[in-house]
Amino acid sequence: MGMFQKVFSKFAGAIGSALKLRFLSGYTPTFTPFGDNTYESDVVRSTIDAIARNAAKIKAKHVRGKGGSIGGAIERLLSVRPNPKENAYIFLYKVITQLLLRSNAFILIDRADAMERYRVRGFYPVDCVQAEMLETQNERFIRFRMKQGQTYTVPYADVIHLRRFYYSDSDFGSSNEKPLLPTLELIHATNQGIINAIKSSAFVRGILKFTQNLNPADRKKQTDDFINDYLNPENGGGIAATDVKADFTPLNNDPKMIDAKQMALIEQKVYKYFGVNEKIINSSYNEDEWNAFYESVIEPIAVQISLETTVKVFTENEQSHGNEIVYEANRLQYASVKTKLDLMQMVDRGAMTPNEWREAFNMGPIDGGDKPIRRLDTAEVTTKPVKQTTPKGGEEEDDDDNGDA
Repeated sequence: MGMFQKVFSKFAGAIGSALKLRFLSGYTPTFTPFGDNTYESDVVRSTIDAIARNAAKIKAKHVRGKGGSIGGAIERLLSVRPNPKENAYIFLYKVITQLLLRSNAFILIDRADAMERYRVRGFYPVDCVQAEMLETQNERFIRFRMKQGQTYTVPYADVIHLRRFYYSDSDFGSSNEKPLLPTLELIHATNQGIINAIKSSAFVRGILKFTQNLNPADRKKQTDDFINDYLNPENGGGIAATDVKADFTPLNNDPKMIDAKQMALIEQKVYKYFGVNEKIINSSYNEDEWNAFYESVIEPIAVQISLETTVKVFTENEQSHGNEIVYEANRLQYASVKTKLDLMQMVDRGAMTPNEWREAFNMGPIDGGDKPIRRLDTAEVTTKPVKQTTPKGGEEEDDDDNGDA
């Protein structure tokens, strides 16, 4: 039994009556993923990869209130190795890929038993072929059907559920099938047309008509000799000669193919569907284009993962004390060199620490670099006026003196 099956099996005893669950509304919400076949398209795969490989860079932090990261076991799991088989980057890459392909992604939370106070031991992405939402009067469950045929039912409270295109279904995100499939069929037909156009060069390129009757063996020999002598690519002369025994009539083969501009328009439909452009795919973006991509595509994913993980990992009491999981990225790493250099003013004014500024340049921390510094001419503003010292031998000015003699 693999590690993933062991995590599921611990729920078996607690949900022994899973088959007796009632559907309160009389309707069973069911999710059947569509999208695995679309991943075979090079346009879809490159688009999703561009999003997933960048979004997987976000890092989880366990924060409390307005303070910074407090570390701990949960943060270490989410930011280093959520489970024995996957590091944090691969884990997020897979989850985000599933979300984009299927409009739904599931992460199972592995908890210890009561003896260990139900501490979180790991996070596992669920790769299922079907999911059903089950409901009792007091609790909700979700039943997964796996590719190998196994069926597992677990409490919905222990599943981090991410959704995309959440509209018509009350429990699951809408499928990509109807809006995306016509474009993928068009791309497939275009690719097949190009392949067939290339293959057509091997078809009949002319008719060799003999002026006298020949038996089949002689006719084939004469034809083969003509092809080898004049239609062979190694014949660089480009001239063919015949005598009165045969006439050669060329056939003009002009296959029609879609041009580059039309192909680009079709690919743009896929890019727009996932909210990216060609520069993001080719990694040729500038600072402003990256910021737009981050704010419109990556940040919404990070916000959803943060909120859902917080609710599913912490109890209501822990949340009331300010505990939450926040996924964020160091966007300054993608800023231009000029922008990074201009941030020195933020360091001078104590808004950034020297190590935070160095991190933007991918440089290591220095001793004392986590302490904010401030220029002498940017002292804190206080409500009490600073008393000025009177120079030796001089007279102290009266602040109440209005200048009257």
